[in-house]
Amino acid sequence: MFRTALRNVLSHKGRLLMTVLAVMLGVAFTSGTLIFTSTISNAYRKGSEKGFSDVDVAIQPHKKSGQGKPGDPPDLSQRLLGTAAGLPHVASVTGTVTGEAAVADKNGDLIGRGFSTLGANYYPGANGQDARYPMKRGRPPTATNEVALDARTAERAHYKIGDEVRMSVDGPVLDQVVVGIFTTDDGTVAAGGTLVLLDTSTSQRLFTRQGEFSEIHIKADPGTSQSALKREIESILPAHTRAVTGEKLAHDQAESVKKDMESMRTALLFFAVIALFVGSFTIANTFTVLVSQRIKEIALLRAVGASRHQVIRSVLAEAAVVGAVAASVGFVLGVGIGVLLQPLMRSSGVLIPSGPLTIPPIAVIASLLVGVGVTVVAAWLPSRRAAKVPPVAAMASVHTTPGGRSLVLRNSVGAMVTLGGLALLLFARSGSRPAGVPLALGAVLLLAGVIVLTPVLSRALITAVAPALRLFGIAGKLARQNAVRNPRRTATTGAALMIGLTLTTGMTVVAVGLQRGLDKMATDGLRADYVVSMVTKTPLSLPVEKTLRRSPEVTRMSPVRNSPARIEGKSRNLSGVDGRTMDALTRLDFSEGSFSRLGGNHVVVDHKTADAFGWHTGSVFTVTYEDGEKGRMTVSGLFEGNNLLSGIMVDTATLAPHQRQVSDVLLLVKTKNGASDAVKDSMTNALGDNPALRIQDKEDVSKSISNMANLLLSMLYALLGVAVVVAVFGVINTLALSVFERTREIGVLGAIGMDRSAIRRMIQLESVAIAVFGGGLGIVLGIFLSWAAGSLITERMATYELVLPWGRMGVFLGLAILVGMLAAQWPARLAVKINSLDAVKAE
Repeated sequence: MFRTALRNVLSHKGRLLMTVLAVMLGVAFTSGTLIFTSTISNAYRKGSEKGFSDVDVAIQPHKKSGQGKPGDPPDLSQRLLGTAAGLPHVASVTGTVTGEAAVADKNGDLIGRGFSTLGANYYPGANGQDARYPMKRGRPPTATNEVALDARTAERAHYKIGDEVRMSVDGPVLDQVVVGIFTTDDGTVAAGGTLVLLDTSTSQRLFTRQGEFSEIHIKADPGTSQSALKREIESILPAHTRAVTGEKLAHDQAESVKKDMESMRTALLFFAVIALFVGSFTIANTFTVLVSQRIKEIALLRAVGASRHQVIRSVLAEAAVVGAVAASVGFVLGVGIGVLLQPLMRSSGVLIPSGPLTIPPIAVIASLLVGVGVTVVAAWLPSRRAAKVPPVAAMASVHTTPGGRSLVLRNSVGAMVTLGGLALLLFARSGSRPAGVPLALGAVLLLAGVIVLTPVLSRALITAVAPALRLFGIAGKLARQNAVRNPRRTATTGAALMIGLTLTTGMTVVAVGLQRGLDKMATDGLRADYVVSMVTKTPLSLPVEKTLRRSPEVTRMSPVRNSPARIEGKSRNLSGVDGRTMDALTRLDFSEGSFSRLGGNHVVVDHKTADAFGWHTGSVFTVTYEDGEKGRMTVSGLFEGNNLLSGIMVDTATLAPHQRQVSDVLLLVKTKNGASDAVKDSMTNALGDNPALRIQDKEDVSKSISNMANLLLSMLYALLGVAVVVAVFGVINTLALSVFERTREIGVLGAIGMDRSAIRRMIQLESVAIAVFGGGLGIVLGIFLSWAAGSLITERMATYELVLPWGRMGVFLGLAILVGMLAAQWPARLAVKINSLDAVKAE
């Protein structure tokens, strides 16, 4: 029976090609994802191992929840460093200072992408060198106006020793001289970020406080274990600090990278699963038709003694051979995908370090299991149908394809599953909590139910487009009849395309609604002409605010400041704003009170925070400020928060005396003549043309939101495109097999006068009808599922609204029609090549 299965594979090479391609793409995406994430994880892991190779123990700030003052600084002083250096088994001690330092290229543009722009100190040891940063050229920085650049940044920005470089930490521009270029194993730099080194004193002034370090790294004497050194160091630690071994630091960083990679891997594998699921329809169709074409052969095997189980094993063995071939080719293709994903991710702004290609064993195993497993499972039902063929009836050509009555059970089950899914989705929409689980389960059940019901739906929907098909005469009429002749096959083919367009449409509708909601939150709540902030997401220093206040263009301005606090035992941030100007700068939706009542011990709070604490207007609560002092606050207003303004808002005059360091998260600015290019240029020049500063008007805010949404959608379209390509193969395969099955019929049509162009048009129209069925059903399902998901999104974003992008959905339907036309080309060529006389004589 195995030899029979192998002969069948070799005798139908052309017919099985599309099945191989469908499985191959899914396997390639799976193995490519595993190879890509393993390569990146390995690069990060090796970088972290090198980064901590000279660290046996690190002293870090560590404050347990509820202990100390909310704004306690890290107690890592020069005195602690000196004490640690004097311990018996300590070989060397390094004080590290880190922060964000944006660097401009020679054209004044920012190098890197905000959070990837790092700054640190050069801490020379006894030999005058810092082992972390070997100098490639020049010397380390020793003066306030000197910096060293990492070699990658210097190379891409064409900086050399002696050049002047502009940088910014918290707003004001710093003009520095490049005195050194160094190499580093830092993963962020390897991924495309930047690293600037300054002398320790300057780093402390910019990033921490004079005499303070971010961490203290300690190297043990030879023969002293990390755990022994850790115990020794713990005896000198002040409160709110801890000692961590270098092994644990490297392990924790590796685990953090692994966790980050897991989320990316899960997302990518989700699309691979979709592609394989769609491909399973193609496989099932292929084996259903191949089995039906070999009815007499199978009947003969049964007649000479083959059992049902042997027939099933024969078909499954055939599927396993096809799956193994597809898995092997798919794995090789997956290696290429794993390599290509790195530059693709970098071009989209994702920071990814370079490293040697890593092919984990799981990628090889998964490729074989997935390729063979999916193919065998998809071929199982056709194999069971083959085994049920009565030998005598099949040999006498009595056995026929199951008719409509056999669909009754399927339709009944499909209807129940669909109704169950609808009920769960409506329950989730009703506002019951929690809504996430019923929403997800309802979506799965609805999709599964519709897939089961596609045979009966295909008849109805293709009949609905019959008037359009009749415009093409007899070719259109025959195309409609062919499309509904075998509803199972038509439904299975259309379902493959339906799944891809359901996800594409649903995600598009949700993304457009989110974009509209974010835009509304960001711009509708603003009266200010400009929002000023740092690209690096770090706070703005007070000189930025003072500079803008002196500008003759500025009429009103308010900072937004964050200060850590403790409220009812919970750590929270207080947001400081100027209560006198906020009504003129914002348009927040207050249910009670307004900014006019902000001042002294009166605060305004967004609804989510108020609900979390059970507050209402007039509620009084106790706050522990950043400096440890306590006060009592009264809630004087409740508003709907947005992505710019939310939480507990306090007047800056009340908050500033308790802040360790006064700095602004952002500035809201209103100008005399409104937003214009001239005003923006004037503000930019006043702030020193700083590349790290972001001055955005409402249009800029809206555009940045649109760019993020469009980038996300582009990536989703690219990933879902794999599923659509697999669906195309399914349409091609079904039509080609249908042509083989109808060889005699097509021959008769040619014999009675139907010309080749009409036959070609018939096949093309049949393909378009199937594509319109699958595409139209997918778009409708996508809209419904996005509507159902809206309730869950609205819980977290009140401004979200359902927006139907008719233009994009029209494009999706047009692409479905195009898919149908392209998929029909090869089957149509096969049809017109059929010799009428040979076909009529064929059995």
